[in-house]
Amino acid sequence: KPVFEEEEIPGELKDQVEDYRKELVEAVAEFDDELLMKYLDGETLTNEEITSCLKQGIKERKIVPILCGSATINLGIEPLLDFIAEYLPSPADMPPVTAKNVKTSSEELVKNSIDSPFSAFVFKTVADPYVGNLTYFRVYSGKLPEDSNVYNSSKSVDSKVGKIYKMQGKNQNSVPEICAGDIAAVAKLKNTTTGDTLCDKVNPVLFEKIEYPEPIMLLAISPKTKGDEDKLSTAISRIIDEDPTVKVYRDENTGETILAGMGESHLGVIIDTMESKFGVEVEKSTPKVGYKETIRKKVQVEGKYKKQSGGRGQYGHCFLELEPKGRGEGFEFVDKIVGGVIPRQYRPAVEKGIVGAMKKGVLAGYPTIDMKATVYDGSYHPVDSSEMAFKVAGSLAFKKGAAQAEPVLLEPIMDIEVIVPKEYMGDIIGDLNSKRGKIMGMEESSTGKQGIKAKVPQAEIFK
Repeated sequence: KPVFEEEEIPGELKDQVEDYRKELVEAVAEFDDELLMKYLDGETLTNEEITSCLKQGIKERKIVPILCGSATINLGIEPLLDFIAEYLPSPADMPPVTAKNVKTSSEELVKNSIDSPFSAFVFKTVADPYVGNLTYFRVYSGKLPEDSNVYNSSKSVDSKVGKIYKMQGKNQNSVPEICAGDIAAVAKLKNTTTGDTLCDKVNPVLFEKIEYPEPIMLLAISPKTKGDEDKLSTAISRIIDEDPTVKVYRDENTGETILAGMGESHLGVIIDTMESKFGVEVEKSTPKVGYKETIRKKVQVEGKYKKQSGGRGQYGHCFLELEPKGRGEGFEFVDKIVGGVIPRQYRPAVEKGIVGAMKKGVLAGYPTIDMKATVYDGSYHPVDSSEMAFKVAGSLAFKKGAAQAEPVLLEPIMDIEVIVPKEYMGDIIGDLNSKRGKIMGMEESSTGKQGIKAKVPQAEIFK
């Protein structure tokens, strides 16, 4: 555990600290007319008066306190807890909360009262190695005794509540009952996830779900050993249940498993959790860029597969016309065979051969997209022709034609938006230009900062 000492403010910072304190006093004094007049008259406000105004501003949600710290090195955690206890309003001091009445679909106010019907909001779920899933929730109204039933209005299911715990660090303190304003946890609460509403079934209400930001940092992950694949899958499932800001998906272009989070520290904590809590060692790397290929010119080519050696052989023969399509229009196969030069039952095999070959383009081995292939002629052998032979013929024709049709590499381009103070505009634009970015527009945000919209190659963002 780090050891910290309080010291006098260094001389070179005293003026800056004093300026910030003046700004603080000016801001909080606006929440009390009497103190504002006192301040404007040149009188000094006491710490008690400043604290009172600060509490009022926070309660009215007109002041948003920001504290610095790091959970990784346990820095600033105690001051945060002290600040919460000292400055944040008690639930009893807050106005009623708006919820949806499930029966009438209308809005209603939920009073923070022990005498009101029970209602609570699930804000976190944690996989505990000893008791299973722990569901954390904040009680908005009423009371809930242990060993009772509760209604999950988000899922429309009943759940049985066993022991109820008040959490203190790692300690789970069992309590017989919880009331409005309490934060508690319940083990093994079925069919319940983060964002759900728990309530009285006779008076069902539904609280608004928390809108979580989209993850912005990506990491490719895989188990260090094949034997850990199932353990990794289990770990991912449990972590997603715990943390709604985490997303995991398989990139269809590269085949990689992508872990997405809110930043480097966030992803680092997730990887540590996988290893320490779930016992799975993880290989991590920068995600591969999902390049694609396409063609730029119309060509006509012949594909012929002929293999004859005594007995029954293989024979497939087709003529294709390949031409480019617009970006995002995908692949199109057109059958323009006239007569029976290629029997009807073999034509789908030509398409299968083309589609299979498109998975690995001729330029750099990336998938080929946005192309039209038309089969317009060919021939067959009454004995040696087969579906497999025409599939190979279609594949050969595509590879030959794509090489002649001016193949080109496509790279994914990301739409990004950066919001920064105006004084950093030049630095950000310079950084975007260095990443081959294209500035699409600039506008001032509602907070007075400058918004920059740009298109940047995905490969540059991963750097």
